[in-house]
Amino acid sequence: MVMEFGFSEKLGRLRYASDEEEIFLGHSVAQRKNVSDATAKIIDDEVRRMIDAAEASARKILNERRKDLETLAQALLEHESLSGDEVKAVLRGETIVRPEEPPAAERGAGRKASVPTSGGKGPVRRPMGAEPQTEP
Repeated sequence: MVMEFGFSEKLGRLRYASDEEEIFLGHSVAQRKNVSDATAKIIDDEVRRMIDAAEASARKILNERRKDLETLAQALLEHESLSGDEVKAVLRGETIVRPEEPPAAERGAGRKASVPTSGGKGPVRRPMGAEPQTEP
């Protein structure tokens, strides 16, 4: 955004990217420099500023909407996937009932979720091919 489209007030509406395309893998390593060290530092600083601002904005939104985030997380743990309409319904406080899926209260106690839980009792799960270690 900064180098190609000039999205920086500090650098102005200039294009700093070259027209060269990568011909083969590794070309970018040997690419020649087309800006001064000072300009490259400004570009890096502007990119860092934009990334930091975007991260701060995302964190602010997530913190402000924490309750909605938790509600959606619980719905995803229960249903594994949600359509756009289902997300909107969950955020309105509505219960999701799918025709092929009985309500949670009617599901058998023996049915397990596909999402593992931490803690709790149950068998230890090991990756395929992993054997338990025995002490000598």
